[in-house]
Amino acid sequence: MLKTVIALAALWILAVRGDEHNHIYEPDDEVVLWMNTVGPYSNRQETYAYFSLPFCAGMKPNINHYHETLSEALQGVELEFSGVEIVFRDDITMTEICMVELNEEKVRAFSYAVKNDYWYQMYIDDLPIWGKVGEKEDKKYYIYTHKKFDIGYNGKQIVDVNLQTDRKELLTPGAKIKFTYEVNWKPNNVKFEDRFDKYLDPTFFQHRIHWFSIFNSFMMVIFLVGLVSMILMRTLRKDYQRYSKDEEMDDMERDLGDEYGWKQVHGDVFRSPSNNMFFSALVGTGYQLTSVVFCVIIFAIFGELYTERGSMLSTALFAYAGTSPLNGYFGGSLYARQGGKVWIKQMLLSAFLIPLCVCGTAFFINFIALYYHASRALPFGTMLAVTCICIFIILPMTLVGTVVGRNLNGQPDFPCRVNAVPRPIPEKKWFMEPYFIVLLGGVLPFGSIFIEMYFIFTSFWAYKIYYVSRR
Repeated sequence: MLKTVIALAALWILAVRGDEHNHIYEPDDEVVLWMNTVGPYSNRQETYAYFSLPFCAGMKPNINHYHETLSEALQGVELEFSGVEIVFRDDITMTEICMVELNEEKVRAFSYAVKNDYWYQMYIDDLPIWGKVGEKEDKKYYIYTHKKFDIGYNGKQIVDVNLQTDRKELLTPGAKIKFTYEVNWKPNNVKFEDRFDKYLDPTFFQHRIHWFSIFNSFMMVIFLVGLVSMILMRTLRKDYQRYSKDEEMDDMERDLGDEYGWKQVHGDVFRSPSNNMFFSALVGTGYQLTSVVFCVIIFAIFGELYTERGSMLSTALFAYAGTSPLNGYFGGSLYARQGGKVWIKQMLLSAFLIPLCVCGTAFFINFIALYYHASRALPFGTMLAVTCICIFIILPMTLVGTVVGRNLNGQPDFPCRVNAVPRPIPEKKWFMEPYFIVLLGGVLPFGSIFIEMYFIFTSFWAYKIYYVSRR
């Protein structure tokens, strides 16, 4: 009994110790310095593991915890412990990390990194830090060997981290380079919830152009809505006038009269499409993706998803899995109303349509990344975890939604009768063909969003965060 109590007390002590999971530290608590990636500053997508360069780790052998989530693994974030010992609110003077003896291969690797302007990224309490590998002077390559960490704290929380690199060492074969670090703790008045504000660089965006693009998109949408509404109202007004005259006719004259306007196609609108299974799967997937987008937007508004690594991807992943019944309900009910019989195949297609497209493409690219030893390559365990989520979570929930949709909303409820014989479609002119309509119809929507998409893609593939300033 005593041993059990001691074990529970030890687990409780470990649970209340401060770390980057709860972001609360007590004096003398361990603060972990994670090494992430290294790569050219101009291309954030070309990244490699930090220790792919001949850096060396510190002398500390292990840590109390390891911080990695599924979403981090999906983003290719594989943090490695630096081996550097940092203690909360404990200043450390210049201390040796390790000693590296350069040979031809190490000099060549470091020189290539310096020549291509490589920067490395680290994390302390989820706060990113960037440092430059070295610099070139007079056709000679130098590497920075000293890291100075200025860490700001507010109470028991870390709110700011700055890195200064200095002490240049010439890269020459046979030289012994000593890597050192120091840590200075400083009180800071920044609130914990505002500690990421400094990463939102307000000078990056030209707000005049940025707001102009938003205004341009808004006016383009109003123009499109007004144009479509005007065309519909003109067409419907003529139909309404004709329909009002029809009410004055008797049944015989109405039956012998010619159909016009939308009445010409009303008997074929609700006809089952040629590929009903794929159509219903697309409709169900559309409902699901729309729900996922709204869920992520709501969580992003009321939370701070950008403050945690991979939190946005985690939210989207679990929201997609949680909204799987919507996919099954709307897709399965539509398939049943259209007279579909092979509902199990339709359910499987709805459940795996997006996962197969996304995961199939991602896994194919990932195998190429594994071949080239890229840092963003996903480990096999992560791919297996995603596959298990699709099979054991998304599939059963889609099945439940499909069964409920077929039973509650699977009976045909069309407002008009479907013609037994399809109405013949007259030949169209060349500019009414689908390929031309698709190209022409996408010009105005693209014109309304392409400027905003530039900023979004800059956030995806560059090194800036996309946001709209409140100021």
